[in-house]
Amino acid sequence: MEYYNYIKALHLIFVITWFAGLFYIPRLFIYHIEAAQKPEPESSILSAQLKLMTKRLWYIITWPSAVLASVFAFWLLFINPYWLQQDWMLVKLGFVLLLYIYHMKCHFIFKELQNDIFKWTSNQMRLWNEVSTLILFAVVFLVILKNAFNWIYGVIGIFVLAGLLMLGIRIYKRMRNKNPEL
Repeated sequence: MEYYNYIKALHLIFVITWFAGLFYIPRLFIYHIEAAQKPEPESSILSAQLKLMTKRLWYIITWPSAVLASVFAFWLLFINPYWLQQDWMLVKLGFVLLLYIYHMKCHFIFKELQNDIFKWTSNQMRLWNEVSTLILFAVVFLVILKNAFNWIYGVIGIFVLAGLLMLGIRIYKRMRNKNPEL
């Protein structure tokens, strides 16, 4: 199993690039939603550029990273099938399933925005943007602690983090209402 660490490293690299895409794509969605509210020709120019940027990010970085992270993950599980008997791994896989669901929902939002369908407000998208952060926290704590019981403390921490993120978003919104340049 000399190659095990190479597979693990590649898995981690593609998880990082996948998350990078999932962190950035909602920010681009926010900018696109806000650009649609600007007067012409600014709205059309910004929308065209943001459509191109999101398309490149989504299809050149995010989707390939998701696929490759998954391929290397399945390979690691094939090499070490006993992990599937570990409670922490089963909980982690539950969070990974949530990540796939989040990814697919982002894909649907991406498709809507590419067709100039705006169902979300920029504030709703700001909240949506934090979902991947919460999943990341849960997965990292599970992988590091490798304990199904201790993950409960992690989940409590995630809810505290979620509350702090929502508070931060509200504070930012108030500041932005006072100073639109922020």
